[in-house]
Amino acid sequence: MNNTIKTIVLFGCLALILITLGRMFGGNNGMLIMLAISIIMNLGVYFYSDKIAIASASAVPLPKEYSDVRKIVRELTQKAGLPKPKLYLSPELQPNAFATGRNPSHSAVVVTEGLVQSLNKEEIKGVLAHELSHVKNRDILIATTASVVASIVTTIGSVMRWGMIFGGSSNENRNPIGELFAIIIAPIAAVIIQLAISRSREFEADRSGAKLAGSGEGLANALEKIDYLSKRVPAINTNPAFANLYISSPFGEIKGFISKLFSTHPPTTERVARLREMN
Repeated sequence: MNNTIKTIVLFGCLALILITLGRMFGGNNGMLIMLAISIIMNLGVYFYSDKIAIASASAVPLPKEYSDVRKIVRELTQKAGLPKPKLYLSPELQPNAFATGRNPSHSAVVVTEGLVQSLNKEEIKGVLAHELSHVKNRDILIATTASVVASIVTTIGSVMRWGMIFGGSSNENRNPIGELFAIIIAPIAAVIIQLAISRSREFEADRSGAKLAGSGEGLANALEKIDYLSKRVPAINTNPAFANLYISSPFGEIKGFISKLFSTHPPTTERVARLREMN
């Protein structure tokens, strides 16, 4: 399934969830109201998902003194035949990065303060090549859309759950099915939406990023260093709903077979092994 179809499916999922909630709690009128809201929200997600993702990282335009990062991006974009993306810096001290935007002409790359401080130039080059590969592969929209949709769905479930808690149990208009949806189904739907697009795209971006950088060794070393530091430096400024955007999970790898099924990123050891096999 290509990214255009995936994006349409995600928008459809958001609309379906909102319309279903409207029908459960407001009948036909509620359904029509939520239909209108879903259309507005889908348009907003399409045009502003990148801004939402950048804001989620508390990122600001990359300061001028980060000339090395600008130089690397300029060289890589020229080599890849891509327009130069907007560059942002997140105050996060944990090393990480992500790309966002709806297409290569409207793209942005966010790097954390920790990435610039902790990695050497070759490792930063590998990370940036990986993120620019996401841009070239045109999967930044689907990834960002999935994060925003997951965030919206989770928020809806949370609001409804707390509303039921503080609304008391004496409300004659309670809808048990709607409550079940809010408590269980909506958060699970958010997880499924993220898992649908995350893991395979990381392997492909690793492969094409290594080719763009000229070697996979810098990216492999960067992934090992990021994985090591993610266990020691907490991700204070990172919204969990946007974790799938980052080159490596900001919250560390999930252990155990069942848990790994719900991980947004492949194991670092497997990614590193593939990169070194390419070399």
